[in-house]
Amino acid sequence: MKDLRAEAASVSLPLVRGCLAVSDYVALTKPRLNLLVVVTSAAGYYQGSAGTPDAWRLAVATAGIALVAGGAAALNQVYERDTDALMRRTRHRPLPDRRVTPADARRFGILLSAGGGLLLASRTNLLAALLALATLALYIGVYTPMKRRTALATLVGAVPGALPPLIGWVAAANHVSPGGVALFAIVFLWQIPHFMAIAWLYREDYARAGFPMLPVIEPEGRRAGRQAVVYAVALVAASTLPALLALSGLVYLTTALVLGTLLCWLAFQFAATRTDASARRLFVGSLVYLPLLWIAMIANRL
Repeated sequence: MKDLRAEAASVSLPLVRGCLAVSDYVALTKPRLNLLVVVTSAAGYYQGSAGTPDAWRLAVATAGIALVAGGAAALNQVYERDTDALMRRTRHRPLPDRRVTPADARRFGILLSAGGGLLLASRTNLLAALLALATLALYIGVYTPMKRRTALATLVGAVPGALPPLIGWVAAANHVSPGGVALFAIVFLWQIPHFMAIAWLYREDYARAGFPMLPVIEPEGRRAGRQAVVYAVALVAASTLPALLALSGLVYLTTALVLGTLLCWLAFQFAATRTDASARRLFVGSLVYLPLLWIAMIANRL
């Protein structure tokens, strides 16, 4: 009986280690962030399609964009492994915790990015692939090193963060047009109140790692609050564009205005009080805002 138990343990241990290794590589792709990429790129593809899109083509395009985004996340963690080790919310990631080596993570990120680019080029169109790879270059080559130098990195980082719906649009339509740019503008503006809430909640972590986020360089938080409000108000205007461009209808427009008003109210609360509670409400509100907006936009087109 003991021999059987020992044999079972010897078989199960490599399986457990293998599962843990897989989970570490999945973690390198930042799956929660990548879920946003999947949703926004799929919405962009749907809106860019003439009529109801083919489900398989939509899935392939979304997979290609998600692969590039996952590769970018892995490469970002290779670059930031030292600062990740200093932050409480990131110190248990696979690289600072030494469960994955930087060389392996780098190869993994390059493989994912190249695979996603090839998938987009071969199954959608070259323009979509080039946009996805340009997003990768901007995220890794500009935004990531810029984070250590200036608070303006938040605005720069919002550009690659907002490109997935435009890439999805281009994958379907094979060209850039006002509708795709409108989707880009919505996600770009949405990110700033979202980021300001995160930066406030984790300001001590960012300070410990040496990231000059607005709540770090201006601890009173007035500038962070103002940016949250300004971009939330601008988002209300941008969210009307899909209706004005006939991508969606009156139901969407009404929903967008209601959601935008609520988000503005949360941003104003954060700017006025600058407490963890108000920042957390803004953060949660921003998470709810975007999927509801996409659902309304697509449902009103059906």
